[in-house]
Parts: sequence; structure tokens; C-alpha cells
Amino acid sequence: MSCEPRPHPVPAPRRPGRTLPRLAGAALLTGVLVASGGAVAAAAPATTSVSATAPASAGGPRTTPGPCGYTATPEDPAARPVPLPPDPRRTPDKGRVRVTLRTNHGPIGLTLDRSAAPCTVQSFLHLARHRFYDRTSCHRLTAYPTLSVLQCGDPSGTGSGGPGYRYRDELPTDLPPAPTDPTGERRLYARGTLAMANAGPDTNGSQFFLVYADSALRPNYTVFGSVDAAGLATLDRIAAGGVAPTEEDPAPVDGAPALPVHIRSVVRHHH
Repeated sequence: MSCEPRPHPVPAPRRPGRTLPRLAGAALLTGVLVASGGAVAAAAPATTSVSATAPASAGGPRTTPGPCGYTATPEDPAARPVPLPPDPRRTPDKGRVRVTLRTNHGPIGLTLDRSAAPCTVQSFLHLARHRFYDRTSCHRLTAYPTLSVLQCGDPSGTGSGGPGYRYRDELPTDLPPAPTDPTGERRLYARGTLAMANAGPDTNGSQFFLVYADSALRPNYTVFGSVDAAGLATLDRIAAGGVAPTEEDPAPVDGAPALPVHIRSVVRHHH
């Protein structure tokens, strides 16, 4: 995305970062919305489940046999050990699931929408269940006029980490045109949107972004839920702190949050 904000660049990354393209020509998803293996979420140690995966063919990566086709990425190992997600033939595609990100700045409540992105919700809950996101930091904050997001989900905190697997996009088809884009190419990712970062088509992993002000992006990022009012208040406090200055840029609009954001745990609510 040449005109969309992306996560701050990672020095000599060995793996593509999952972020949003940066404004002024940078790819925001590369540093924020786009996440590469092992860069945003923290996962607890776990054993890889062989039974849940299809046999590797000709030495290729393992892929689960269900409709989501979660595929191992040995070239991008997990930032924290975690097995491939379950991939039932009947992936749940109805209903909503409430979870809360417990952060050092307050709770961020999320509502996950299975009907919009069943494979994404299934993966997110799997990672949360394995504590992949616990004790992780949100590595990128953007404050562009047309891109205002907080990106999280990489246990390494670098923006280049992920869960050691990838899966296909579940792209939105009903987003309205972004009023700030006269070309009509970008869509409105409204305040309160929860979406996946990626490193290109069908490279979803663990990194996600939270939109705290209406943003304009090409519809290349899976939307899988929303942020509640209390969560938006927490995001507003984080955004008010701005982006941490660096020697190269004393007043940045894309980079690490000046107020460090730590996800202490992710809690699912069952009623």
C-alpha cells in the first residue's frame, strides 16, 4: 500500500514484517498492520500438534486439512512456540465472542465476529488460549491524518514476529469508500475496527491492529471484530501520548508508542 501507513521499519529483518503501509509511500502494514512471523504476539510454550495437520508433501510445509488451511512457516519460526490451530471441517461461522486485552493502561474490550472472518477468529482464540499474547508489547502507533492505529500481536516486540504459521485472507467487501481518498481505491476502516496486519496476500499470522480514528486503507486487511467504548477510551489515552521520538525524528507520527503498551493477558468471556 503505497499511500497507507505501515509499521516502523525493522533493521535488517530476516522475515517480512506484518504492517500497514506508511503514508508518503511507505507500507504501513509492514510495521504495524502487516506482521511477519514472530513479531507481535507472545505465546506460551506448546507442543506442535501433528494430528491436526496434513502430512507434508515432498518436504513442503505442514498444512491443516480443514477449510482454513493453516500452513506452517518454517522459514519464519514462531516468536513463541505454539501449535497450529484446530481446523474443523465445520469451522464456527456464526456468533460473536467477547475478549478483553488487559493492558497496563486499562482494559481493551473486543468483540470478535465469526461471520465476518471465521478462520481469523478461530486463530486469534487459539493464540489467546495458548497465552501467545500474554506479556507482550504493542510495537507500533501511527498518528497520520489518514491512518491512526495501534498494532500489537508480536511477542518479540519488533514487528517482524508471528506464530509460525500463515492463513488466507477473509477480506471485507462492505466497507464504504474513504472520504479522504478521491481515487476511490481506499476504504474506511472506521474508529473501533479490529483487523489483521499482514505481509501481503494470505499471510495472516498473529499481528493485529486497533483503529482509534477513522483511517483510509485499501481493503487488503481482514476485519474480524470491533473495540468497545472502554477499549476506545484506553486507546485514546495511549494515542494522546504520541509516538516516541528518536534521534533521527524528534516528532514522529509512526513508531513505538511514547507510552509503552503491554498486554498482560487476554481473557475470553464465555457469556
